[in-house]
Amino acid sequence: MISPASYPDRASVDGYLAILDSWGLVGEVADHALDEWGYMAGSDQDRLDDVNAAFRDPGVRALITTRGGAGAYRIAAEVDFNAVRADPKPVVGFSDITYLHLALAKNCGLGSIHGCLVGPTAQATVRQLLMSVEPITLAADPSTVSGAMRCSGGEQRTGEQQDQGEVRGRVIGGNLTSVATSVGVHLPMMEGAILFLEDQRLVGLGTVDRQLTQLISSGALDGLAGIALGSFEGFRGYRDRGWTLANVLNDRLGPLGVPVLGGLYAGHDLTTTTTTTTTDGRPDQTALPLGSMATLSTTKGTLTIDPIVH
Repeated sequence: MISPASYPDRASVDGYLAILDSWGLVGEVADHALDEWGYMAGSDQDRLDDVNAAFRDPGVRALITTRGGAGAYRIAAEVDFNAVRADPKPVVGFSDITYLHLALAKNCGLGSIHGCLVGPTAQATVRQLLMSVEPITLAADPSTVSGAMRCSGGEQRTGEQQDQGEVRGRVIGGNLTSVATSVGVHLPMMEGAILFLEDQRLVGLGTVDRQLTQLISSGALDGLAGIALGSFEGFRGYRDRGWTLANVLNDRLGPLGVPVLGGLYAGHDLTTTTTTTTTDGRPDQTALPLGSMATLSTTKGTLTIDPIVH
């Protein structure tokens, strides 16, 4: 258990350790995982030391982050990438941990897991991705905020096209804010990739527009095969002078001419579904592998991703 960004509370960490124990795994807490340095879990050097120590320790087989928050962007470029290449192991986390996922993908080609241990679906899918070689399929829900965005795209020039609206590529991405602010720093090449994006509503539609425009204008999305959209549920019911999030997504992503599939159950602001129409209010989501090959189909409304471990 490491804290590359903000610090967790002790009760949460104890809960994570109990989950790992129930899976037959041995959980260890990094030296500085519970430290406090402003809003971060210890100084930059302390947090970096924990990450590197875990990658250098042959007894550690996976790194599970305690939370996101803020601060992973300050240390992502300083990870011991030689140690990562010598002994690859998956990192589990999302939100601000996206910076770490992107840096590992860019510098080592290392796959990782976008997810957490909060919520029954989250726990079950993290366990599946860590401890099996089964692919995982996410089905689009058109009733969600991003579910309003689905287009087959124009003539495909990248990816292994199966039919109109179906492409295959490596999944890259995570939190939109983290991806957009990684341009020129941590962002790997997107040629032939499927870009996964999700975000919470900390700001208005204009900032989402700016972030997407930054990615487009920088050329970071050149050669993209497709786009998969997770949760933007914080924008439910939100309008700015007549526009909704769906309008911004359609206006910015539609002209890219690649298949776009929204409504995937992954990311912030999702809750546990108890029936097809109700939730119990607890946070939850589906974990998904980043760096693995996947098939995105707007016709079937699915994103099927190969396993991250072998």
